[in-house]
Amino acid sequence: MRTRKKRKLKAEINVVPYIDVMLVLLIIFMVTAPLLNLGVDIKLPQSTAKAVSVPKEPILIGVDKDGRFYLTKSGAPREQMSADDIVKQVSAIVRQNPDVPVLFGADARVPYGQAYQILPGLQAAGVTRVGLMSQPLQDSK
Repeated sequence: MRTRKKRKLKAEINVVPYIDVMLVLLIIFMVTAPLLNLGVDIKLPQSTAKAVSVPKEPILIGVDKDGRFYLTKSGAPREQMSADDIVKQVSAIVRQNPDVPVLFGADARVPYGQAYQILPGLQAAGVTRVGLMSQPLQDSK
């Protein structure tokens, strides 16, 4: 009969594969993180959220059910304008005051594509954040 030598169990963990996986994930995140900012940066408000307090008078951009664009500057009456004219005016205001809030609201019956057409122009004009306006939910009691 052969005598077998008992081997001692190793209580070590080989961490080299885990380090390799971690480095690959790090590279993937470093490459993809800058690409995630290519879209229009908007903050979607919750429909059940409380009203947000705005420290400065916001610029309001609206679209009615017929697809006409309106601009309301601080304290001024609402004016009907083309999307390009609104982008030019908002660009001039944002250059002077980059912290001014911009709020966008569209009628629920307006097609998404028609309402969306102004957002890339606002981003190109230097508007970094656009808040989307909504109505609070009505209780059906």
